[in-house]
Amino acid sequence: MRYMFLVKGDENTEAGTMPGPEVFEAMNKYNEELINAGVMLAAEGLAPSSHGLKVRYDGNGKTTVTDGPFTETKELLAGFWLLQVKSREEAIEWAQRAPFGDGFELEVRRVFAPDDLPEGAVPQEVLEKEAQWREANEKPIGS
Repeated sequence: MRYMFLVKGDENTEAGTMPGPEVFEAMNKYNEELINAGVMLAAEGLAPSSHGLKVRYDGNGKTTVTDGPFTETKELLAGFWLLQVKSREEAIEWAQRAPFGDGFELEVRRVFAPDDLPEGAVPQEVLEKEAQWREANEKPIGS
């Protein structure tokens, strides 16, 4: 099962302030542990919301595009990891090992798999295409 670890943004990430070299070294070590365990599918840092945008859909085919920055920094993301693990408990173990300091909160969310959807909710041909795509693209980094 897949889990996504969502790294929340703050004033520093929104300002584009880079952390010190010790933070990059700690993240690199953590990423190596994830890769060596064969569980990391992806991990990326995100640019500040000033480089982003939001697209709002009205349900009638119209969209509204709003450029960043966005003011609610506690609701913004600064990065993510996507892991393939055997259980919720394994995801929690990896999350507890992430190199963050006091007061930091990492959001951990299970990523839906086709088996999680109600039977018949998705056409069979769509499920088969998705299975082919996943087999071709969803291998842990370093495996």
